[in-house]
Amino acid sequence: MTTATRPGPGADGAGTTSPYQSYVYAYPHKTAYRELPDRPRLDALWAAEPKDALSLYLHIPFCEIRCGFCNLFTRIGAPDGLTGAYLDALERQATAVREALGEREPVRFATAAFGGGTPTFLTAAELERLCDIAEHRAGADLRAVPLSVEASPATATADRLQVLAERGTTRLSLGVQSFDDTEARAAVRPQRRADVEAALGRVRDARIPVLNIDLIYGIDGQTERTWLRSLDAALAWRPEELYLYPLYIRPLTGLGRRAGDPDPAWDDQRLRLYRLGRDHLLAHGYRQQSMRMFRRADAPPQGADDYACQTDGMIGLGCGARSYTAGLHYSFDYAVGMHEIRGIVDDYVSRPAADFARAEYGRRIDTDEARRRHLLQSLLQAEGLDVADYRARFGGRTPREDFPAELSRFADRGWLADDGPRLRLTPEGLAHSDAVGPELFSPAVRAAMAAYERK
Repeated sequence: MTTATRPGPGADGAGTTSPYQSYVYAYPHKTAYRELPDRPRLDALWAAEPKDALSLYLHIPFCEIRCGFCNLFTRIGAPDGLTGAYLDALERQATAVREALGEREPVRFATAAFGGGTPTFLTAAELERLCDIAEHRAGADLRAVPLSVEASPATATADRLQVLAERGTTRLSLGVQSFDDTEARAAVRPQRRADVEAALGRVRDARIPVLNIDLIYGIDGQTERTWLRSLDAALAWRPEELYLYPLYIRPLTGLGRRAGDPDPAWDDQRLRLYRLGRDHLLAHGYRQQSMRMFRRADAPPQGADDYACQTDGMIGLGCGARSYTAGLHYSFDYAVGMHEIRGIVDDYVSRPAADFARAEYGRRIDTDEARRRHLLQSLLQAEGLDVADYRARFGGRTPREDFPAELSRFADRGWLADDGPRLRLTPEGLAHSDAVGPELFSPAVRAAMAAYERK
């Protein structure tokens, strides 16, 4: 992962080395986390935190294959008994965390999500148990809150989808990436379009309210014509949401061995395909929520978007999940390489319940980092940042007072619009979200990410 941008003439003429520095879905990134020498107790960490609108995330670190572009914390397949042992450990962790939240004030979850990996790698019976853990151990009422689940075409089987629908799933995200079989192979995601279409039919038959389809642009051999063909194939299913991701080639991934020097021509191609896809979806009645996310204008509301991560109160369960309090973000150890991931998963399933009562890896969040995080995550949404909200959160200060150099640079590049009450990225600013985000990283986070030893 590239950790910083450096001002200079770029291929797009906008003043950065590349519009594709890093996908910032959370800040700080886990490569900035370090082992916590004091291993703080969770009950102390959560004692003063609001608990009336928590988010719950359960992480399943298994996939049937690992796509060539993927750097998520996941392993390929599972030996006999491993998924059951993993759910056992997840239950121990959920019980310990729920106890740490205490009983002195009501604990309520406002949203829930199952991610990975591929949660639907689990069998239908195991998905039932996963939902039981979320409800009976963590204490979430899955039928009363938005519940999002990630799936792949191969694992979106009728029996699994039936379980998810019956247990309250409101959003199913299907990782398609391309409807073109040749492009799928180029991304090291072997699949047939016929199987993808069949999976989409099963999702619609399950009557889950929101279908999201993930697509990727910038794949080797992809053209404007094939990109539009994939978009139209997705639109034929009238998905409530579409995510359009630029392809990244990252270290320690299947495609990573082909990584080379920065490629301005590839940057230009990805920007061109992004703009083509954006305009195509806008013309078909979708509203842009962020650089990646587009929602159909008549889609049912789903609560907080994936990009609305500036608030705290996240409970992450599973060896790849992270949790957020106001003063600390924490998780287990992080890796991308297959051997190291297997070791972390094996360690997780062997842990006794007492181990889950403490935080092990993480990063402290001071006031400056909290401001950066709020600004960064707000700007990466199309609706932008509410200045009055920022002032209320941070003692009456304004973003212009706290980040004058960064915001001036964005404005000079034509990326920032300031109408007084709100700061928003312009359409061109949204197109450069993956340069905007990293430019707001603090020097300390940049240094920690640069010092991280990949494994």
